[in-house]
Amino acid sequence: MRVLKLDEKAKKDILKNLLKRSPDQYDEYEQTVREILANVRENGDRAVMEYTNRFDCETLDVSGLRVTEEEIEEAAETFERVNPKLLDAMRRSMENIRQYHEKQLQNSWITMGDKGTILGQKITPIEKAGIYVPGGKAAYPSSTLMCVIPAQVAGVSRIVMTTPADADGKVTPSTLVAAKLTGVSEIYKVGGAQAVAALAYGTETIPKVDKIVGPGNIFVALAKKAVFGHVSIDSIAGPSEILILADDTANARYVAADLLSQAEHDQMASAILITTSERLAGAVNREIEDFLRVLKRRDIIQSSLNQYGYILLADSMEDAVAAANDIASEHVEILTAEPFEVMTKLKNAGAIFLGEYSSEPLGDYFAGPNHVLPTNGTAKFFSPLSVDAFIKKSSIISYSRDALLEAADDIIRFAEAEGLSAHANSIRVRKDAAAETRGKRMLVRQGSIKL
Repeated sequence: MRVLKLDEKAKKDILKNLLKRSPDQYDEYEQTVREILANVRENGDRAVMEYTNRFDCETLDVSGLRVTEEEIEEAAETFERVNPKLLDAMRRSMENIRQYHEKQLQNSWITMGDKGTILGQKITPIEKAGIYVPGGKAAYPSSTLMCVIPAQVAGVSRIVMTTPADADGKVTPSTLVAAKLTGVSEIYKVGGAQAVAALAYGTETIPKVDKIVGPGNIFVALAKKAVFGHVSIDSIAGPSEILILADDTANARYVAADLLSQAEHDQMASAILITTSERLAGAVNREIEDFLRVLKRRDIIQSSLNQYGYILLADSMEDAVAAANDIASEHVEILTAEPFEVMTKLKNAGAIFLGEYSSEPLGDYFAGPNHVLPTNGTAKFFSPLSVDAFIKKSSIISYSRDALLEAADDIIRFAEAEGLSAHANSIRVRKDAAAETRGKRMLVRQGSIKL
């Protein structure tokens, strides 16, 4: 990995380079995605099958688009026989994920004022969630768990999953097993932008949902971006990234291994080490060279490191943290003598890993926090996928007559200042009616009129 002195120029150049990985930079694909979305919106199942037959499985027809209960059971029985230890690991992971996300649950609330005001917030789960799970060349049962479980915890009543089939029309068995463990059975064999379109607009077979979540390739990311507003989405995911903050106490072998754990995702993944130790920088590079001799995906890793891998030498940990906040990485590991102290200064990160035994894959698979995280610097304003992604908040407002009358003049002033006379009138008619009623009551008390 290239070693650079951390200064403003280096940081600016790195940020510019990393932004090349953003879905916003792939204009050449946007027209293709728009055409797919328009086709599916207009032609439904026919368009879905056209793309599915072209990109995934030539022989699949619409009658086989939904995964059957028999297919799920067959995958589960085979998996339990062939890989029972992984099945047990998935169960333990699922429990950790569920327990973590249950702590995120919010309750509706009501507060009552002393003048007849009632204010509150009503929490309601969305009704239908679409889960996109990548497939085809790779298997991501962990993404199934990470997307489905917070939706279930939130109380989503219908969860619809899409994932591409292989050339034989089969879904990755581990994905089906993960779905079975969570209890999800509505699964469709469709991937790419066409899956996003089907979930966003609905077809004769695939229902329209209210929100689409889950990672995917550039076509999936651009499709989610395009349908946002028609449905909700979690985020527009980019390539994976890791940033490690380390001082001279860090174990170089651990640092190197963790950098490579993300670089192996694809050629556009980013791996950055920011350290105050020149000795550590050299040692990490030597460890990387050793690992590359034995790791299976070394070609992908090497390409990733050549394009988006950096070791930055900082004068101080304060400078290192400031750079990390500017980069706002998806994963940030803190391998320093006082990791919790450094964490207090870190503002922008999707997930934070503290100490040498909290390596990034722990978060990917097992610890419980969600691994669907903001990328491309969006950790400055986005959060990990959570229960919050699957709920809606409605404000509750109730005023008594006396409470409204007390606030009436202030509201009217606001409305008239904005030139919205009908707004002011809505309040004024109530104020006038109350004044008329008070006048009648006064006359009654004086004996001037009888009711």
